[in-house]
Amino acid sequence: MHLLKDKVAIVTGASSGIGHVTARLFARLGAKVVVSSRRETELADLVATIRADGGEAVAVAGDVREEETAITLAQTATDQFGGLDIAFNNAGAIPEMGPTPDISASDWRETNDIDLTGAFFGAKHQIPAMLARGGGSIIFTSTFVGHTVGFPGMAAYASARAGLVGLTQVIAAEFGAQNVRANALLCGGIDTPMGRMVANTPEALAFVSGLYALKRIAQPTEIANAAAFLASDASSLMTGTATLVDGGVSINRT
Repeated sequence: MHLLKDKVAIVTGASSGIGHVTARLFARLGAKVVVSSRRETELADLVATIRADGGEAVAVAGDVREEETAITLAQTATDQFGGLDIAFNNAGAIPEMGPTPDISASDWRETNDIDLTGAFFGAKHQIPAMLARGGGSIIFTSTFVGHTVGFPGMAAYASARAGLVGLTQVIAAEFGAQNVRANALLCGGIDTPMGRMVANTPEALAFVSGLYALKRIAQPTEIANAAAFLASDASSLMTGTATLVDGGVSINRT
């Protein structure tokens, strides 16, 4: 199956979790992938794995908080593979949890710098590359927290991720006529290293899982599959959406 045949994709936060799984899936579906995170060793291993599976990938180590990283990623996609069709702006962080009055200014800034400003930098430089290609699909990893529910202790994270929905809508309105689509995935709990920071004991995991209609949290592959759909022409009419991929936690009361 080559749903993304001849496409070129950027995936940030690719050294582990959702980004890692999604980069491998995009490559298996035929895309040439530029992967990025701050961890060079893990990126090198990912590229080696993708190539061993018959795919094409290059790595760009960098911090999404620095605009230069976004510039380099877009340029690498163009220089190495001829252009850019897909961008999965997935890099993110969860700060120390606590009541809003206890959040430090540094934690607030760091969370917003990574989760929101980093995604903005990415899109800022991805859009021109996609326009030169005749269009493309931008995808942001967001969350139901701050969108369908206020989750105690997560003011910084919720605010930054909710901001991505506004960014998504503006990009969709600005560039839809030029065939650039933008969508956000609103995820729930996921079995990743970052997700385990929230559900960090068996008791906490059992409690969190019970909040979901499906009575379980997601596997990274399930989010990757949703990202692949939004990346592909199968979702050609979808833009400006905040799509729940949350196992029913937003609607569940059982």
